[in-house]
Amino acid sequence: QVQLVESGGGLVQPGGSLRLSCAASGHTLSSYAMGWFRQTPGKEREFVAAHSGGGGSIYYGDSVKGRFTISRDNAQNAVYLQMNSLKPEDTAVYYCAADPEGWGTFRASEYDYWGQGTQVTVSS
Repeated sequence: QVQLVESGGGLVQPGGSLRLSCAASGHTLSSYAMGWFRQTPGKEREFVAAHSGGGGSIYYGDSVKGRFTISRDNAQNAVYLQMNSLKPEDTAVYYCAADPEGWGTFRASEYDYWGQGTQVTVSS
């Protein structure tokens, strides 16, 4: 059973940066696709970024392109989300997810394992 734990969320001013981490246990995730999603109350979970298994392809949601960067450290069994130039509309709970199929997709339904989420609040 894969367990994912996010950390690194918090309160940041507009224009600031945060780095989210997702630590995995229970299985080596080097072949899994890893994704980041976010959700605000009353809205569906939104795709943020994905990194396919095997270090292949990387994908970003349109709203974060050029500002966010996803990376992974297979030796540490971890994935990261560097968030720069943050905007108030980036405020959400951010979730890490793992897809054993490894393709990397924007569809939340394709991911089998999810973390508990970490709150990011962008406000002055």
